[in-house]
Order: sequence, then C-alpha cells, then structure tokens
Amino acid sequence: MAAVKLLLVGGLRRHAHRRVVQRLYWGRHFSNTVGENVPLFEKILVANRGEIACRVMRTSHKLGIRTVAVYSEADRNAMHVAMADEARCIGPPPSGESYLRQDRIVEVAKATGAQAIHPGYGFLSENKGFAELCQREGLEFIGPPPTAIEKMGTKRVSKQIMSQSSVPIVPGYFGEDQTDQRLTAEANSMGFPVMIKADLGGGGKGMRIVHSPSDFQSSLDSCRSEALKSFGDEKVLLEKFVSKPRHVEVQIFADKHGNTIHLFERDCSVQRRHQKIIEEAPAPDLRPEVREKIWSAAVRAAQAVGYVGAGTVEFILDAEQNFYFMEMNTRLQVEHPVTEMITGTDLVDWQIRVAAGAKLPVNQSDLRLRGHAFEARIYAENPISGTDFLPSPGLLHYLVPPPEVSGSVRIDTGVRQGDQVTTFYDPMIAKLVVWAGDRRSALKRLVDSLKQYQVAGVSTNVGFLGRLASHQSFQEGDVHTGFIEQHESQLFPAQASLPDRRKMEGVLALLALEQWQKTDSLSYEHDPFSPFAGCSGGRLNTRHRRRVALLSQGDAFEVDVTYNGTGSYTLSSPSPSSSSTGGEPEDGTESVPSWSVSASGRLSREGGSLVLSGFVGEERVRANLAVIDNTLHIFTADGGYEVAVPKPAFIELKEKAETGGTRSPKYPSTVTKVHVKPGDDVTRGSILMTVEGMKMETNILAVKDGIVKTVFFTEKDNVPAFSMVMEFEDEEQS
Repeated sequence: MAAVKLLLVGGLRRHAHRRVVQRLYWGRHFSNTVGENVPLFEKILVANRGEIACRVMRTSHKLGIRTVAVYSEADRNAMHVAMADEARCIGPPPSGESYLRQDRIVEVAKATGAQAIHPGYGFLSENKGFAELCQREGLEFIGPPPTAIEKMGTKRVSKQIMSQSSVPIVPGYFGEDQTDQRLTAEANSMGFPVMIKADLGGGGKGMRIVHSPSDFQSSLDSCRSEALKSFGDEKVLLEKFVSKPRHVEVQIFADKHGNTIHLFERDCSVQRRHQKIIEEAPAPDLRPEVREKIWSAAVRAAQAVGYVGAGTVEFILDAEQNFYFMEMNTRLQVEHPVTEMITGTDLVDWQIRVAAGAKLPVNQSDLRLRGHAFEARIYAENPISGTDFLPSPGLLHYLVPPPEVSGSVRIDTGVRQGDQVTTFYDPMIAKLVVWAGDRRSALKRLVDSLKQYQVAGVSTNVGFLGRLASHQSFQEGDVHTGFIEQHESQLFPAQASLPDRRKMEGVLALLALEQWQKTDSLSYEHDPFSPFAGCSGGRLNTRHRRRVALLSQGDAFEVDVTYNGTGSYTLSSPSPSSSSTGGEPEDGTESVPSWSVSASGRLSREGGSLVLSGFVGEERVRANLAVIDNTLHIFTADGGYEVAVPKPAFIELKEKAETGGTRSPKYPSTVTKVHVKPGDDVTRGSILMTVEGMKMETNILAVKDGIVKTVFFTEKDNVPAFSMVMEFEDEEQS
C-alpha cells in the first residue's frame, strides 16, 4: 500500500493526477481507508430522461452497475430507454403525470430491485420531499441530504445562511410580506432596475428584470404565475440588478465524512431567456485573488448546510469583480462536463461512490486545473431576432454530429437520427464540449466543431452559436449576461443573399440528386448500351439545356444548365435575352451569359450519409446532403445552408390562405390567461393571451390596432400548434 501511495503522489505531481487516482482507487470497490472497501450499488434507477439519463447510465455501466430507466409514453422509443438494462413506463407525456410522479418512480425502483435513485438534473433532483421519500423507502438518493436541499432550495433562507457564513449577497428584499404594496415599495426604495425572482426558482424560470416602475406590476404578476406553475409556490424576492453582471459558479463536492473541496469555477454569463447556452471553465480574465476568494466562499457555503455530493454555488460578479452569492444548485449541473474536462474527473462516478459511503479520492491540494474547456448547448429552436428563441419541435430527419476525439471533443446527447423533439420537454439536442491547452485554442476547436454539426428537420441554434463563439468580444473574454442583447445586430445579421458559389453548389447538388435518383430506379442496368440506361441528357445534334430555379432564404435565383455528358455540366447566369427554358432566344441571336463555369459531380452513400463529390470550376466540392420534402440541406466544411425547389403555385396559394390571423406559437400550448374579451379596443403590441408550452410562457401580442371580435380559447384550453386564437372586427376567419 505504501508503494501505491508513492505512485499516487508522483502521478499527481506529474499532472496525471485524476487518471492515476481513477486507476488505483476506482475499481468495482472504492478504497475508503487502508484495508477497507466500500461496495457499490448493484442496480441504479435513473429518474430522468434525455442526455443526462444517458450520461448517468454510461458511467454506471462502466462501473458494472445495472440501470433502470423510467419513461413516459412519449419517450417509449427514446435513447435512454434503449440504453438501460431495464425500463418501465410511468405515465402519459406531461411531466406532472410521469417524470414528477414520485410514487410511481419509487414503486418501479422497489419492483426492479434498484438500491439507489439518481435524479439527474431538473424534475425531482432538488425536491426535498422526494429525497425524504427515498430515505423512508430504504433507497439511496444520489444527491445531497434533504436538509441541505431545503436550506438551499429557498432563496430567502439560503441568503440568510450565506450572510451568516460571511458569503457576500446581493442587496435586496427577502422578507415574508408578499403583498403587492410591500414589494412595490421595496422595489422603489432600492431603485430600478430590479430583479424579481421566484423564491423556489431555477433554470431561468420565474425571473424578470424590471427597468421602470410602470412595468413592475405586470412583471410581478407574470413572475408569480410562472413560479406557481413551475415550482408550486408564488413567493418571490427582489434583488438590486447588477449592471453588466457576469455569472460565475463554483463546482463543489463533499462526502459523508466531512470533506469538502471545490473543482474551480465556470463562467456561464452568455444566456438567452435567463438560460445558459455557452459555458466555459475556467472563467476568463478573473484576477487571481478573486478566484481564491470565490472558491473559498463556495466551500464555506457548502459546509454551512452540511452538503454531500455534487453541487454548484452561483455568484454574480459586477464590473469591478466584486462577487455576490446568487443561489446554490443542489444537483449536478447541465454544464458539469467543462469541469470534468479541465480536471480529468468523472463527476457522476464521484456521485455514485460518495452516495455509497466512500470518501473523496483527493484532497484540495491534489487538484490541478488543466487547460480550457467550452460547452455549447445545441437546441432545436429558432434563433431569429425578435422570436425569443422559440422552440422548434419536430423529427430529426438528419443528425450527424462532429466526430468525438478522446479528451478534446465530446458529445453528450439523448437523441439519435430519426428521434422526435417533442413539445413536452426541453428541446435540447446535445451538448458539444471541447477542450484544449488554452482558451484561444479551445475556442477555435469549438467554432470548427460547430461548423461540422449537421442537423436537418428542425431549426437549430448551431449557426447562432457559431456567430457567438466567433464574435470579437467573446473571443476577448468580454462576457456578461446581457451579451446577446448588446451585440444583437452582429449576432442576428440581416439575411444576405446566397453567394454565387453556394448557388452553383446548390444547383450541382440538385442535378447530382436527379441523376442519382434516376440511376437508382432504372430497369435497364443489365444493358449498359441501352439509350435508356444513362442520365447524360444526351440529344441528337445538340446539347440539352434547361433553366433551374431554386429558393434560398425566401429569395429565388435561376441558373442555366447545359448537359455535357453524364455528371458534367456548364452552369451560367441566365441571359436576359434567353428563353425561360434555358434554350437559345427565339430570334436566333446568340445570348452571352455574364458568367459561366464548368461543373461535375456525383452522389454516393458513405456511412449512412448522402455525399456530393465533384468540382465547380477548379474548386473541389464535398458536402453531405439531406433531402426533406422540396428542400436540399447541404453541409460543407464551412457549415450548412439550404436550397429549395419552388412549390407549384396552387400549393403556395393554399398555404398562404391558411396562415393569416392572430395565431398561437408553432407548437402545442395551454392557455394560462386571456387578457381581452370581445369588444375590447386593443393597440398594436398589446398582450392578448398568455400560453405555456415547451417549458416556457409566451405572450401573444396584437399585430395591429383593432377591436376584438371573437376569442376562440379560454383559460386551461389546449391550443394546437399555430392555431387562430382571436379574430378582429375587420378580419374574416380563414
């Protein structure tokens, strides 16, 4: 054992500390003290879904632990169900009838012989009652004790505890008096802007920034409503809003033997809808003394509540790098992989072992920070300015992530190609995690990996994340929670016309697809000399010419195509004097295009993808192709774009006739409040109705001035996607 200890210390000093620790101490049993082994669980139930369920199962299986999945009826074919050793359905799709049903989850755990329950994040992960229920039923809750969840789960209580532990807190009102009058008076007293937060909130829900007294009451009502639906409690607190704040958090870990350590900090400042989308570790440009103080404050916070397991202490930093306690998340965070990348740890492994009674494998002095890591959250959403990143549910027709590279590029996901992004749950597709020796190199790896992320079938934020990561201010580490709003014009640029090079690639892709489809369906392949066996466009005494019309981002463009033989073409700009079919002018004069280029290409199947290979001029073309309805999704090394074959006019007219009026979001929702009634005179921008879907509230606004004629839905009604919700006096129902 002495030799083992010497080897361990040497490994730590050579910065290979984590892997050495794992090899020496993390076998089927975890060495707690000399001569003592702590047995691990034989079977764990994962009370979650999506990527975090898959993440927990992956580590459990490495440890030789069998796993049990629970799933809703909507998740019957989900990835986490396929990964588990056993799986049981626990109810209908709404989370309140399935993933939040504590009784059913515990019932499944006992029926399958699971000894412990891992809650993941979200759902029941920070539910004190569920942790207590597990204890009563003899199940190990892989998380903190209920007392710690209770103390940190209520923001008012947690701030009082932090203040007593000499952890700085943001000035604000955390009192019991929740009357409108008292809250309004407190807000006016501290001065605007102020932040309203749900007392039991988290994940960006139940949070509003109020910039003026006139907006306070409506923001308070909205915050309370969201808090009551999300957390079952409408109590709020007020905080003075810190200008250009940074969101910096510290990963802490504690065992049942009184040992508490930190694993450095993460910066999660760049957010949309108060939810993080890019995280990094360590935080850029923090002064060394600030790092030391914030680490120490996080450890004190955990110790003050008797914490056990993985937790995150979140702080707000102002422009002078003064930091204030915000809240503690008593669970594993979505962004925990960046910490794993810079420390070489597996935090889920630690969670399981600590829950089984083991001591932490290292002391604080053993840990070393190594390199820099980023995480980008890939969402099925529509990141267009003014849309508030509306979710984009649908079928993942095509999904090809960048290749994973051990230690450098990692994909944490819970979906596969062919899976459905439903309206019932968070629309996350995956987490893209990268690591490199320094921030600049890691950022380059992130940008390069985002360019390789290929998704078709739903809108995604991949392109937006690429612009964000490439932005000069982000590259320089000048980040804060208002980053997206500050740089909106650069992050949401006006849609530009497709470059000519892309147009030529798009036309070549269509021609190659037509050739591939025709060749694939020919019945004369046994006779290579048959004139019906080729797709060269050959003609007697002439060359076949045609004009190809395509759409890109709503703009139409045309290219004249001359067929030179199988897979070989001449692409040219349409001449004003040429015919609409691409042939010669009817008067016999010769038309001269403004540009002309040779092109060739063919499609082939490679690893399940349709791949275009060829040339446009002297430049090589290689792209993956996904075809959905009339649209070609083209993915090159520089990113993806789309071209579409125009639909026939009669189909366009029908679709336009079905899209008028005042409509709900493009996903199913439930009415939470109707703000107007027939006969009301409303102005453009007025709130007409509030609906909830895809885990967020959305206000439906009046698009013009008018008088309400008919309201088609009432409170608690289920509203189908993109439904007419209201009719005005001067409108006719479509």
